[in-house]
Amino acid sequence: MALEFITTILLSMLPVSELRGAIPYGIIYGLNPVLVFITAVVSNILVIPIIFVFLNYIHNHLMRIKIYEGMFGRFIERVRRKAHPRILKYGYLGLTLFVAVPLPVTGAYTGTLAAWLFGMERKKAFLALSLGVVMAGIIVTAAVLSGVEASTFIGDRLTN
Repeated sequence: MALEFITTILLSMLPVSELRGAIPYGIIYGLNPVLVFITAVVSNILVIPIIFVFLNYIHNHLMRIKIYEGMFGRFIERVRRKAHPRILKYGYLGLTLFVAVPLPVTGAYTGTLAAWLFGMERKKAFLALSLGVVMAGIIVTAAVLSGVEASTFIGDRLTN
């Protein structure tokens, strides 16, 4: 049981699975769905500030390289300048909804990358991203529990 719990935490922190993979894993392996939800959401939210720090660190170090500065530095400035009107229009609500949709490549990692790339204020972005993670967690948990109930119902019908 402890191994499944630790695996659930690790899955929710990985960019490949995030909570979209962690919640089904934990529930399928018999962990308490409420505990799985809370653990996966909190673990997924914990990666947001780490990603912000990592992106800034890597970007600042790479800006010392002329090729990177010339290509990527200008690219980031152009993206931020062109995206600014859209950020003002959709802003943090758009970021929340982007992360809340439980589809591949719409999680906390991509949302944090987008917030960093667009130059959004970190504290507000963190709140928007966190709310999106909570919403995605609710959707995924509800979907998994519905699937478990449906399979139990169908299984009972087939055996009777």
